[in-house]
Amino acid sequence: MSATPVSPAPAAQTGTQPALKRVMGPWLLLLFIVGDILGTGIYALTGQVAKQVGGAVWLPFLVAFVVAMITAFSYLELVTKYPRAAGAALYTHKAFGVHFITFIVAFAVMCSGITSASTASRAFAANLSDALGLALSGTVWITVVGLGFMALIAAVNLRGVGESVKANVVLTCVELTGLLIIIIIGAMAIMAGQGDVSRVLDFKTTGDGGVFWPVIAATTLAFFAMVGFEDSVNMAEESKDPSRIFPKVLLSGLVITGVIYVLVSISAITLVSPEDLSEGETPLLKVVQAGAPNFPLWIFGFITMFAVANSALINMLMASRLVYGMSREHVLPPVLGKVHATRHTPYIAIGFTTLLAFGLITFVGEVPALGGTTALLLLCVFTVVNITVLMLRKDTVEHAHFRTPTGLPVLGALTCAFFAGPWTGRDMVQYEIAGILIGIGVLLWFITILANRAAGVHAEPPVPSEEHVRIGSKN
Repeated sequence: MSATPVSPAPAAQTGTQPALKRVMGPWLLLLFIVGDILGTGIYALTGQVAKQVGGAVWLPFLVAFVVAMITAFSYLELVTKYPRAAGAALYTHKAFGVHFITFIVAFAVMCSGITSASTASRAFAANLSDALGLALSGTVWITVVGLGFMALIAAVNLRGVGESVKANVVLTCVELTGLLIIIIIGAMAIMAGQGDVSRVLDFKTTGDGGVFWPVIAATTLAFFAMVGFEDSVNMAEESKDPSRIFPKVLLSGLVITGVIYVLVSISAITLVSPEDLSEGETPLLKVVQAGAPNFPLWIFGFITMFAVANSALINMLMASRLVYGMSREHVLPPVLGKVHATRHTPYIAIGFTTLLAFGLITFVGEVPALGGTTALLLLCVFTVVNITVLMLRKDTVEHAHFRTPTGLPVLGALTCAFFAGPWTGRDMVQYEIAGILIGIGVLLWFITILANRAAGVHAEPPVPSEEHVRIGSKN
């Protein structure tokens, strides 16, 4: 499965620019990965997963974990083989060498960031209402608060926010604290004989009594909670000896988050029925209320809001920088690459991505549709990544690297493609949202290419450099 590295891959130089500083050892990288995966998904979608599958809400999270783990093996071979910061766009370009395919993968990653941030804004508004007792009833008020929250994210983004490893450690600890509270409350309730543990084996069935398709439908939502691990490849140039440490650290991070999600799911369904858990957009707040009625609800509400707010900020940072990077490579209109004279931030790209988020929050709104669209876009990207592993096997590099068994990329491509299909019971609105977003990108791409040809400008494949993609999370 792996090769013993003879030496770390050399640090990349960009023109005359110095290489990125390798500051991340295995423990800091592990915290980064865990923090990148944890976020809006488990906080906001647990109830919707229960709505699809019933009491066995832990099973879709487990299936999503297995699918993510298979694809992680493909990422491990690629990141240790090409320890650079451009991720899926780089691998696609190396494998296919087709400008348009590389652009579509890069733009899909950008769109997944916007849909994820929109999901987080909706979850933020709902948790603010419930935690502080504001009674923001109805879709309109939740939408208004969500839009205000996204505007605030844009303002922070415009001002200029640099993500650091130390900040990520703090944010990870906060997110972990909220989930550990749920696990502890659940464990104490079970030991005290409260709740109904038998619900964890109750399945929602189809008309013929089958459980397969309800589990599959629920997994398409639960997968949103597992994405984020793929962003760790963007830290390859800042990790110490990535060819050696990445495999064990990435796999450990996935296992840790998978165990946490299963335990949170069991605690939630033990204390709250699937029907009650699926109502509203603050499922874990209901768990706290049911299992620890004396626990200050506003504290957990703020933990949840902090977790989803961080997800939204990171995703919008990533999305705006990807748009900026693609503009600078002449594959999106040049106006999107403009930088503010004093703030030194890509203000047009920030405005563009924020407007897209506004549209999603206003006209789509619901968390399942937005979270499901994020998972759909990334499942398509993961399908391509699994294929690129096999296509790049003939490409040799000088340093030793991780090599995944050939069967895993094949299985990964098939499973990701399967879960992206309409036969899973995925709501068709998710395809509509994804299609509209990608359609906007394709239209802008054609306009840019035509303008470039008229001006005699040669467009480069949209493989963003490290400063454009080092920040990012999908959930």
